[in-house]
Amino acid sequence: MKTISENRCFGGVQGVYSHASQSTGGDMTFGLFLPEEAETGAVPVIWYLSGLTCTHENAMTKAGAQRWAAEMGVALVFPDTSPRGEGVANDPAYDLGQGAGFYVNATQAPWAPHFRMWDYVTDELPRVLFNSFPLAEEAQAITGHSMGGHGALTIAMSFPGRFRSVSAFSPICNPTASDWGRKQFTAYLGSDEATWAPHDATLLMKKRGFDGPMLIDQGTADQFIDLLKPEALAGAMAERRQGGTFRMQKGYDHSYFFVSSFMEEHVAFHAQALHG
Repeated sequence: MKTISENRCFGGVQGVYSHASQSTGGDMTFGLFLPEEAETGAVPVIWYLSGLTCTHENAMTKAGAQRWAAEMGVALVFPDTSPRGEGVANDPAYDLGQGAGFYVNATQAPWAPHFRMWDYVTDELPRVLFNSFPLAEEAQAITGHSMGGHGALTIAMSFPGRFRSVSAFSPICNPTASDWGRKQFTAYLGSDEATWAPHDATLLMKKRGFDGPMLIDQGTADQFIDLLKPEALAGAMAERRQGGTFRMQKGYDHSYFFVSSFMEEHVAFHAQALHG
């Protein structure tokens, strides 16, 4: 593992690191914020999964999460959203290819050799982190924005007991019924829609739900709201009688201005579950 940078931040350290990934077949970069408490012992960790076009850097520099994480004694992990580099397949569209991994394991050409973000985020990167940094494996939470909200919700519901809490900002809630999902799932997973279902938060909610507290924020002025389909997930939560909070935030759009406006509440939500 290579240290790209480490900067003092709210009494802790904001680092950026890269490593050779077996899952994606190339070098991957991630950000990690460690609060001051990590100097003396393992600390709880919140995973933040980013959205379309993002790298590890977007949320790390725009979400304003480190201040609240430092106050609450938790670490933050910022993975990249896809494999990158020479020889990695790409597409001219912003919503497919590099920057748009959708947190799935691709099975179709030309994506299959590198686009294995499900394995990377759920298996390989956790092993790298817990073997290399003072993080408490038994105290994890997960959140994300847009495509990353989709990833956070589907991963949390697919690994019962791993995450104490899950939250999301404007997540892609029902990708099997949206152009933000059907396009990418067809490209990455093929035309058999049965292979798509494990990556749809609404379908997972109906099937199994989440065994912990949930918090979802969606802006009412989100320019992509018809693609996100928040009403599908909200309906599935109500149908299942899932414990959780789904908030429609008046006037907010899809930007990091929205994310940063409610980041303190999301970090506090997870910190309560992690320290409890």
